Amino acid sequence: MSEMAMSLMERIDADLKQAMRERNEAAKLALRGLKTALMQARTSGEQAHELSEDEVIEVVRREAKRRKEAAEEFERLGAPDRAAAEMLEYQVLQQYLPQQLTEAEIEELARSVIAEVGATSLKQMGQVMQAVLAKTGARADGRTVNQIVRRLLSQ
Repeated sequence: MSEMAMSLMERIDADLKQAMRERNEAAKLALRGLKTALMQARTSGEQAHELSEDEVIEVVRREAKRRKEAAEEFERLGAPDRAAAEMLEYQVLQQYLPQQLTEAEIEELARSVIAEVGATSLKQMGQVMQAVLAKTGARADGRTVNQIVRRLLSQ
């Protein structure tokens, strides 16, 4: 495991212990769920393997996204208390992700990729998306990138 990924894993362990000592239920639930997801990622496939930094970040992103979508769904269904609990867990997990790009930064990057590729219509969206996501990496949500690229190509 890379040194940074190991330190992220160690930080998650330490934060879980701290949450247990402080009886912080939201952090405890979020971090236990994250540790379970990390263990599943380590043991999935043909052979157990150590996770790289990128794999750890991807698992954290997936778990955070799951919490955010659950919160939105609970809000839609009229369960604000459950939505608030999911959002608290989402906020806990956000601490372990790289600083996200702003929409303006994503738009600037998307405009440069569109110019590079020479894209002029929505038919080229897949090509533009692939290039933008490669440049943003873990610093941008795919849904946000998709919305921005779609808007820019529709103009």
